[in-house]
Amino acid sequence: MQNPEVFILAIESSCDDTAAAVLHNDKVLANVVANQLIHNQYGGVVPELASRAHQQNIVPVVDAALRKANIQKEQLSAIAFTQGPGLMGSLLVGGSFSKSMSAALEIPLIAVNHMHAHVLAHFIDEDGFDKPSFPFLALTISGGHTQIIRVDSFFDMTIIGETTDDAVGEAFDKSAKILRLPYPGGPLIDKYAQLGNPKAFAFTKPKVAGLDFSFSGLKTAILYFIQKQKLQNPDFITENLNDICASIQHTIIEILMDKIKLAVKETGIKQVAIGGGVSANSGIRAALKATEARYGWKTFIPKFEYTTDNAAMIGIVGYQKFLNQHFETASVVSKARIQF
Repeated sequence: MQNPEVFILAIESSCDDTAAAVLHNDKVLANVVANQLIHNQYGGVVPELASRAHQQNIVPVVDAALRKANIQKEQLSAIAFTQGPGLMGSLLVGGSFSKSMSAALEIPLIAVNHMHAHVLAHFIDEDGFDKPSFPFLALTISGGHTQIIRVDSFFDMTIIGETTDDAVGEAFDKSAKILRLPYPGGPLIDKYAQLGNPKAFAFTKPKVAGLDFSFSGLKTAILYFIQKQKLQNPDFITENLNDICASIQHTIIEILMDKIKLAVKETGIKQVAIGGGVSANSGIRAALKATEARYGWKTFIPKFEYTTDNAAMIGIVGYQKFLNQHFETASVVSKARIQF
């Protein structure tokens, strides 16, 4: 039976976004994110700059979330925070703030695995979005992770496939860098791909046994292809940008879908949910939805704002842990790498 008055303040600071959310049970009352645009000029996230920006942003972001939720801090039932994985300096800012606020309010402290949160974001109560039932398969795709996970309960998850090198988000961003697109390049590849021919250029898909992935070879193949074409035509990228992006995206999507199809075949589980920043990609979403009619799967795609790093997904895990009294003491430590 659900407690009708559980209010969770959630903090997410694993990378370069400072986020705070307030949940009433599994319903999001506020979900505030402060982005750090300073990294764009460096072509990637600079850890030291990220941690400094978190220190500047965390108090106003938490204040904004409480105001938007229209509740007082004294009404909070617990504080949930991202323990890891992520950038150590960034994690320490969120963790230290959460410990301090938990102690000051004398309410429980809850540590959350960032990757669990991407999986369980589907359990946020959101109009128009169904929740999967157990067991289901989760494809978590982001800048740092590419995993296929068997989810048997809120606290029973098993990685059955993952990348052996680059994550899919890296494959998008590194391909964009080869094309001299600004950072972050993944969304731009998606944008231009929608205007191009996905079969204009063929890239070889890596052969990896089982349910694991590999993207480093694809990145190298794209680099050599572009270098060769530019020798013949220096304006090759400019003249063919849409088709190049469409072909790259098509290849990456085929790699992902081939592995998911194999996972469904091996497990017999036909419920598939996606999460993580790259799940915002329009081509991946369309490919997954197409499988519903073709293969009889049930697919789950989260609301756009719950795909990238956000605190609402931390809050939903915090809520489930609160119901099960999974609390931490102030001695809990942040971890750049954390066991799944």
